[in-house]
Amino acid sequence: MSAFVSQTQYGKTEQFNLQLARNQIQGHKFQFKFGYNPTVTTAETTVWTQGGVYAYQASAIQLKISSSSANDTAAGTGARTISVQGLDSAYNEISETVTLNGQTPVLTANNFLRVNRMFVIAAGSGNTAAGTIYAGDGTVTAGVPATVYAVISLGENQTLMAIWTVPAGYTGYLVESTLNVGDAGASQSLIGRLMQRQINGVFRTVSKIVLHDGTANFDGSTIPLTFPEKTDIEIRATSTAGTNQAGANFALIYIKNSTD
Repeated sequence: MSAFVSQTQYGKTEQFNLQLARNQIQGHKFQFKFGYNPTVTTAETTVWTQGGVYAYQASAIQLKISSSSANDTAAGTGARTISVQGLDSAYNEISETVTLNGQTPVLTANNFLRVNRMFVIAAGSGNTAAGTIYAGDGTVTAGVPATVYAVISLGENQTLMAIWTVPAGYTGYLVESTLNVGDAGASQSLIGRLMQRQINGVFRTVSKIVLHDGTANFDGSTIPLTFPEKTDIEIRATSTAGTNQAGANFALIYIKNSTD
């Protein structure tokens, strides 16, 4: 079904994409993922603020949520509560609200196999997080866990990670993807790869571009790329020389699989 076809809903004719945004299409959901990496070098990296190629969890665990600042706490001037969204051990969508305790880690109530997004819900008088907020595992030192699965960088109040996993029982359809680069020198370019890994498989390239400056777009609104349930999707980048910054995003419609 095209995102540009009008549909009749509640006696009114509206664009399908508007109805989708209003959660009026049964079994259909929309996901927009976006990431940023300020230091892309000649070593390939996932487009997320933590840097490096993203390391996925092998099993579902209780995440340790902590901040680099003691002011991100229940009664502090910084962030007080955050939302953690992801998937459980069966790849079903889960989310929960976590009350922060500064640099001391707080365990999530749920076991997460994937972390797709985190964002600040409430803050104190500073109206923003006072430090960098992490979701991870292992030893936590000054609020930073040994292994990081998601990070809210200072000033963003939201994770910036071009990473997403298709939930169980759904198929994802990529309708748009964008990569942009800044600070590329005369002899520098950015190589971007849209990657997918189906369950029990390996990551493979779905699309690869070379960008000297500006923005490259993939338009899948006519015939979108298809990703089965439990598929990991991410965008990676490599600089041919020097250090560059990169931003990337992708938009998907994911539709509940038929049980007929």
